[in-house]
Amino acid sequence: MSAEKTNHTSLFGKENYTWMLIGAVVIALGFFLMSGGRSTDANVFDYKQVYSTTRITVAPILILVGLVIEIYAIFKKAK
Repeated sequence: MSAEKTNHTSLFGKENYTWMLIGAVVIALGFFLMSGGRSTDANVFDYKQVYSTTRITVAPILILVGLVIEIYAIFKKAK
């Protein structure tokens, strides 16, 4: 029997996984900001709390930035 050496190379490098982790954290932060806090009174609709700038603008932008980071991490060439 002959011993065959297989040269197994990983699809992603350490730097790719680091960028993926950063992207996942940014996405999680965006979802956390979108969820917001809870109301003090469930019978009162607080327009400013539900439609705040953080929930409507900042959080979706963070989620999109996180997705762009994930795409970058996937397409980046491993060294």
